[in-house]
Amino acid sequence: MKHSKRFTEASSKIDRARLYSAPDAVGIVKANANAKFDESFDISITLNILAKHTIRDTFVLPHQSGKSKRVLVFAKGDMASAAQAAGADFVGSDDLIEKIKGGWYDFDVAIATPDMMKDLAKLGPYLGKRGLMPNPKTGTVTTDIPKAVAEFKKGRTEFRADKKGVVNLSLGRVSLDADKLLENARTLFGEILRRRPTDLKGDYIRNVTLTSTMGPGVRVDWKTLS
Repeated sequence: MKHSKRFTEASSKIDRARLYSAPDAVGIVKANANAKFDESFDISITLNILAKHTIRDTFVLPHQSGKSKRVLVFAKGDMASAAQAAGADFVGSDDLIEKIKGGWYDFDVAIATPDMMKDLAKLGPYLGKRGLMPNPKTGTVTTDIPKAVAEFKKGRTEFRADKKGVVNLSLGRVSLDADKLLENARTLFGEILRRRPTDLKGDYIRNVTLTSTMGPGVRVDWKTLS
């Protein structure tokens, strides 16, 4: 794939064979993010895990930037009223299910009450592949709807390793202060370390890379994140 002149120039300043300290890597990514918009600051962590292992959870980013998450709640009756009062962006049941089946995905987080999960089974092919299916393990299937909505609005974020063992996540915008981006990265890394499978042998972390939306990746010495 042919890269832009800007990307090529930025890449020439990075030593591909080197593992940079986390603070240095954050600074390099910010310095190379010179697109005409506020680029996303992203992290990619490759784990040494087996197919049977599930690395998935939620955590709260210490520092936020950009728009708050658009929260959808599948609920009925009093629970639906509670979701609306808590500030959910979209609340409904069968109507939202049909809307999603029609190709609508204008939301970032989906929360559901336990009684709605039977109805949501039909959305597996739609929400599952996008990582949007409510799940008790991530706090998105709950009876405490007001708490869940408030937490996700404040920045509670889900992370998950894909089939190749890779966790990709945005940690904010490059306009956020370097120390705040670094704290976000270290918080996520700590959560991932906490989720290490108990039966895993050998190294758990394979590599960590920081990048911006339009910039080249910078390899990080993961020990400087812990």
